[in-house]
Amino acid sequence: MKHACKMAMVAAGTLIGASTTWADTLATHRIPAALAVEAASETVAVCASQGYHETAVVLDADGATIVTLRGDGIHTLDSVHDKAYTSVSFKNDTLALAERAKGEDSIAPLAKLPHVMFFAGGVVIKLGDEVIGSIGAAGAPGGKLDDNCAHAGLGKIRDRLK
Repeated sequence: MKHACKMAMVAAGTLIGASTTWADTLATHRIPAALAVEAASETVAVCASQGYHETAVVLDADGATIVTLRGDGIHTLDSVHDKAYTSVSFKNDTLALAERAKGEDSIAPLAKLPHVMFFAGGVVIKLGDEVIGSIGAAGAPGGKLDDNCAHAGLGKIRDRLK
């Protein structure tokens, strides 16, 4: 009886340990570097065609940089990163987040956190409902213009995200 009880406890412990191990493994999707380069290039090209010196960055779901493409003669590396970082961190476009930063239930105090910027130009990249990255754009004379260029970059790769 003692032996059977010990065996049952060992079996239960093994199952519990195995289920914990399974639960600790997360399935994730990554944006291939080639698609990130295309998205950043399209973002910069669309703004350039409108006469703006744009910089674009594509981040993965963890906020790590996949690619940065700096526009000609522009000082926007920090802001472009922070827009993309904010977008991926809050799982929303920064244009919408900028609106949430206004008013009674404002999220504006969160802008004191490192790399958080509630200004249009950060666009979240999703695969279904899963956030897999973001595109940041900076350099046009206004956040909505940056936002349009980032959306153009996303549009360039959206159909090929799997």
